[in-house]
Amino acid sequence: MPKMKTNKAAAKRFKITKNGKIKKVAAGRRHILTKKTRKAKRRLRHSTFLSPVEAKKIRRLLPYG
Repeated sequence: MPKMKTNKAAAKRFKITKNGKIKKVAAGRRHILTKKTRKAKRRLRHSTFLSPVEAKKIRRLLPYG
């Protein structure tokens, strides 16, 4: 049986925690920050966890997570 390949794009964007949850960083914090409100930028600082439905899809892309 050959080794399974990890999807590198997914590996850069998601981390699997010790409890098995999948953690992601909020999108929209890279550029064009001048037109975003202070409140919006503050909300984007925090990372969140994926919903169980999305997590199932990402788990397939990260077989060794």
